[in-house]
Amino acid sequence: MDQRKLRNRILLFLAVAGIVAYVLVRLSGREPVAKIAAVTPVRDNLVSSISSNGKVEPISPFVMRAPLDTFVENVTGVEGQQVKKGQLLLELNVRDARAQFDDAEARLLRARDELRAAQSGGKSDEAARVAAELAKAQGDRDRLLRNHDALERLIAKQAATRDELAANDLALSNAQAEVKRLSAVKQEFERGVNLDAGRTALQVQQIQSEIASLKAKVASARVTAPTDGTLYSLPVKTGDYVKTGDLLAEMADLHRVRVRAFIDEPELGGLVPNEPVKITWDALPNRTWTGRTEVIPKQVVPHGTRSVGELLCAVDNQKLELLPNINVDVKIHSNERMNVLTVPRAAVDAESDHRYVFVVTQSALGKSRLARREVQLGIADSTNFEVISGLQENEMVALPGDAVLHDGMAVKIVNTDSAYVRGHSDGR
Repeated sequence: MDQRKLRNRILLFLAVAGIVAYVLVRLSGREPVAKIAAVTPVRDNLVSSISSNGKVEPISPFVMRAPLDTFVENVTGVEGQQVKKGQLLLELNVRDARAQFDDAEARLLRARDELRAAQSGGKSDEAARVAAELAKAQGDRDRLLRNHDALERLIAKQAATRDELAANDLALSNAQAEVKRLSAVKQEFERGVNLDAGRTALQVQQIQSEIASLKAKVASARVTAPTDGTLYSLPVKTGDYVKTGDLLAEMADLHRVRVRAFIDEPELGGLVPNEPVKITWDALPNRTWTGRTEVIPKQVVPHGTRSVGELLCAVDNQKLELLPNINVDVKIHSNERMNVLTVPRAAVDAESDHRYVFVVTQSALGKSRLARREVQLGIADSTNFEVISGLQENEMVALPGDAVLHDGMAVKIVNTDSAYVRGHSDGR
């Protein structure tokens, strides 16, 4: 029993000693204090911008492709040169197409002759023969019919015999059969003529279409510039074999070009038409081109490992320095605020849709502590946020460092950001 009381007294003594030690530490100022950097908000002019990469494209390109399988006979254009409308760029070998064109024209003449013959009742000599044979057979039949009637009258007068009538009737039967046969022949001939007319008319149309295609191919032997502009692509040379549809040349007026900018998905909401755009190109680091946003993305597409919207920008290129298909950097000037309260981006903490800063406060004993405070932000540039509410100009805001910041944390301000002029005490 005495041992239990002794143990309880020892435990009570240790608890009291711990409490006293904690109070003494607090009173003596020996609580662990994190050393941090801090800044005070300043007023500045902010320009909100979106930076990304893009590719230059011609606005209205003219693409010339091979109309047939052939060889390039001669190349007169030079890639990158300025050309005038109608200027010869290259020539193709179209001798086979020209021979096919001549053959098709000869076939068309023959087909037209056959069509005219069919439409007029068939070939004249054959049509005349069929008609003559039928007319002769009809004449023989009619004559034998008349003989039949005459013989019957003569038999009644006993001036002719039954044998003569029988012989005439046999000849009449044969004549009627011949008329029937030749009528069928004439009918079949006329049906064939009608079929030939339809078939020949279709053949004429087909040959005419073939001639039109061949005529275009023959005319394409000379590839000329469809307008004034820059011949920016000429991938073929003399002697090359090209297949139908192969690229021969590309040209466009490059005084104004389109830049297809690849904007990351989180930044798409800030895009509107007609915003100023600046273009830079690593190959000409001292040059800047200006333009305007035109077509805002309506969908997100994969681009490498990114999900982007493709923003189309119209860019002035009066010196023709930007070339199609080159990669450029794009900066979109989306908003501007003058003389607004700002804090560094690094000082802002995010949680869900809320934004916070850690404000340095002074205790009654003169000690510095952090207070987490929600702020409302406006636009941002690459380094700073605009503060709309939640912070005053003379308040000090902690910057992240080695220590993890939290509400109520004891701190000691050891320096301030060199980009800001503060004139604030270190919180001792």
